[in-house]
Amino acid sequence: MNRFASLIGLGLLASTSMTGIAVADVTPEAVIAHYADVAEAKFGDALTSARSLDGAIEQFLADPTDETLAAAKAAWLAARVPYQQTEVYRFGNAIVDDWEGRVNAWPLDEGLIDYVDSSYGSESDENSLFTANVIANPSIEINGKVIDAGTITPELISGTLQEAGGIEANVASGYHAIEFLLWGQDLNGNGPGAGSRPATDYSLDNCTNGNCQRRRDYLGAASDLLLADLEEMDANWKAGGAARLALEQSGVAGGLSTILTGMGSLSYGELAGERMKLGLLLGDPEEEHDCFSDNTHNSHLYDAVGIRTAFSGAYTRPDGTELTGPSLADLVAARDPAIADELSADLDATVTAMEAMAERAENVEAYDQMIATGNEAGNATVQAAIDGLIKQTRSIERVIAALDLGSIDLEGSDSLDSPNAVFQ
Repeated sequence: MNRFASLIGLGLLASTSMTGIAVADVTPEAVIAHYADVAEAKFGDALTSARSLDGAIEQFLADPTDETLAAAKAAWLAARVPYQQTEVYRFGNAIVDDWEGRVNAWPLDEGLIDYVDSSYGSESDENSLFTANVIANPSIEINGKVIDAGTITPELISGTLQEAGGIEANVASGYHAIEFLLWGQDLNGNGPGAGSRPATDYSLDNCTNGNCQRRRDYLGAASDLLLADLEEMDANWKAGGAARLALEQSGVAGGLSTILTGMGSLSYGELAGERMKLGLLLGDPEEEHDCFSDNTHNSHLYDAVGIRTAFSGAYTRPDGTELTGPSLADLVAARDPAIADELSADLDATVTAMEAMAERAENVEAYDQMIATGNEAGNATVQAAIDGLIKQTRSIERVIAALDLGSIDLEGSDSLDSPNAVFQ
């Protein structure tokens, strides 16, 4: 007998699950299927919000004013909410992880794309395309080969510019490329203020900073490419889609391991470590995730919400509707109620700490100010969220043990495991 099926056979399940689902439905197979259903909903919502963003960008390009630029920015911010909640699917699902860099890679050397302030510098020992500025240059040289960039298309961005020269910092596509094109550089360091690109950078009648037609072409192409990438992933999670099939074919133990790998790796190595602790150790505003828009607090918050959803099975869609079903929380409660309660409490505590960080960002100071060296109150607010992520990872590890899933490698981070290495 499958060790997970034995949960029912031994009478270990309560009459109803933690979410009120009938006992017969709380099987490992049902939990995995619901996890895939939530993925389909989340990626569908990310696609829908990206379509709204694309529409706002089209309106902005048709009439580039301060008002239409503000509307495009608002649409970008709204689009981040459902997308960030999908990141828990990245680790463990190879199809998602292989694709993610096309839509959410960071940090980026923005000089590849457009003009930058002189404080940015003019060259880099690590990146020959540090200030290539493809918007200003119809041809650029990559690894000794002259590339025709006369027409800016989605294909040029994805096939030639993205990670050009094999350098990860050459991020040419995705949310953050669009963010830079809407906001421009944030030149405020650890001081208040986000990027402040003028709408006239896209005006054909009153062009500022030159190359406005090519800049318009780039923004439109980048938005089209984001839609195409999200359409691909949305299809991958529908019935018969590649991601859903891969999950189904991994079996019960493989499916449960996938869920927990995503939760633990995003909690610890990626979010607590690379996205948060590293910036806090360095006090470096360039280490914030949404660095042009000062939206990092929300991106971190919705990552944490997404992790909690992977356990609870409860997802709130942008229109306010609730999607619930058989959850990992139900399955763990049947095996060890104390551990289920422990992880549920930890996940709630982390979201609460993230909400406190977001409230501070909205009312006191932005995230890049919070991580500044010497800002004790701001540092403490960020560290509280990091501590929550670390604590919930330890509980995730106990869940892995309780479900007899063997050894699962969760992502680590030098920022957490060997902080001195960060300064070497």
